[in-house]
Amino acid sequence: MSPKEGKIGIIGSGLIGRSWAMLFASVGYNVTIYDVISQKVEDALADIKQQMSILEKKNLLRGKLSPEQQLALISGTLNLEDCLRDALYIQECIPENLDLKKELFQKIDMIVNDTTILASSTSTFLPSLFSEGLKHKENVVVAHPVNPPYYVPLVEIVPAPWTKSNVALKTKEIMLEIGQSPVLLNKELPGFALNRIQYVILNECWNLLKEGVLNVEDIDKVMTEGLGMRYAFLGPLETAHLNAEGMANYCERYSNSIYNVCQTMPPPPKFEGSLVKEMNNQLVAKVPLNKLQERRDWRDHCLMGLSQLKKNL
Repeated sequence: MSPKEGKIGIIGSGLIGRSWAMLFASVGYNVTIYDVISQKVEDALADIKQQMSILEKKNLLRGKLSPEQQLALISGTLNLEDCLRDALYIQECIPENLDLKKELFQKIDMIVNDTTILASSTSTFLPSLFSEGLKHKENVVVAHPVNPPYYVPLVEIVPAPWTKSNVALKTKEIMLEIGQSPVLLNKELPGFALNRIQYVILNECWNLLKEGVLNVEDIDKVMTEGLGMRYAFLGPLETAHLNAEGMANYCERYSNSIYNVCQTMPPPPKFEGSLVKEMNNQLVAKVPLNKLQERRDWRDHCLMGLSQLKKNL
């Protein structure tokens, strides 16, 4: 299989950048990873090699290419221009700092051509905040992955008010090509979609703990052994649709109950104060801080297994 036309540039060699590089290489794209420190680039390439070896042994490597073929498509550089030159698509993966992103996109703007898609992995910043005033602002879009993107396929594609429609659509097409599951928002809004839903869940978890209704373990169990079992295959709206004789019937039956329960919920809390310590202590008792990576590895293995199961079903 020959490499695909068009290069992919990855800016940032951290965990997200590495995962993106593996995804693009899995379908045959040449990928260049850029960072400002040589050791970071070397560590990223070494880690990618190790990850691919483990994935192959577990029969979980994505794509039809061997690990050796995929690794041959990935290179690193300390030169931003080398990363951007002739790139079809750029995926920015630097830390969540708005000033840093603005500065970086201004540099990118002076180098790229008029057709390069400029995507950010940001989970918090609206694309308009770091693209306004750029010559190529119509090519800027957010492509927000779920961590870790190699194991969780959702990607939120969020356009700025001035993003060209064909840029957002092409980004969606590329995400589908590399095996991700994109959703295209019709407009930008704080938190996008995933975090808006996630924050509502976290808020009520806080409330249940604060009111002494459940401890941390049992709150999480409500999701892992209840809602999460369904939500892994059906979204909340289809779940409701199936839990009655259609969604219209569900609303007829439960709209008053939903409204009345929600009326008892307090305003959104700030995650601060003594309850943070209590919550943390309970979680550390389950997963000590020196065991976090071990638990992440277990999570990633489970997520890949679930992804394979869903495909087989």
